[in-house]
Amino acid sequence: LMASTAMAQNLLAPQDYPNSWDREFPIADFSRSTISFDEVLSGGPPRDGIPSIDDPQFVSLAEASARYTAKEPVIGVEINGEAKAYPLQILTWHEIANDTIGGVPVAVTYCPLCNAAIVFDTRVDGVTHDFGVSGRLRKSDMIMYDRQTESWWQQFNGDALTGVHAGKKLKKVPSRIESFEKFAARFPDGEVLV
Repeated sequence: LMASTAMAQNLLAPQDYPNSWDREFPIADFSRSTISFDEVLSGGPPRDGIPSIDDPQFVSLAEASARYTAKEPVIGVEINGEAKAYPLQILTWHEIANDTIGGVPVAVTYCPLCNAAIVFDTRVDGVTHDFGVSGRLRKSDMIMYDRQTESWWQQFNGDALTGVHAGKKLKKVPSRIESFEKFAARFPDGEVLV
């Protein structure tokens, strides 16, 4: 479920980049890029210094109501009849939750710096990928990386910036930021990340 873009034909000539990138991302192919590396800044922590959630745990709405207030902001997602809520207070510290909803592998992402909450289908050319936080920013937005190829992806739009997937685009999944109580009203059988 990958959307190809014209960017694949707009790869830049190989560029110089810090040697530390090769140490942090040993299988990445930085010879393929759609952006100037001058646009990439350190976000502070190194690769996975902000740990993604790779084994998310959920509770029922009744259990969640003891943990979260009615106005708690969550990212609400529903796919194929399964609904889950991801509180922003958790994603502020983890930024990515790798999960499966309604049989679809997803990355629920949140960049606290630009307040962007976006969910992506993580299948690339039919292969499920999982994502981590690269520790890099571009235009004040998180750069994610996939653990299968170490390609870098822009969180705001799902564009692959570097690596074997440079020029490809992740498919967005509909989601919304809403209060816990609104999510619960819409999905009485929903689950909530803890």
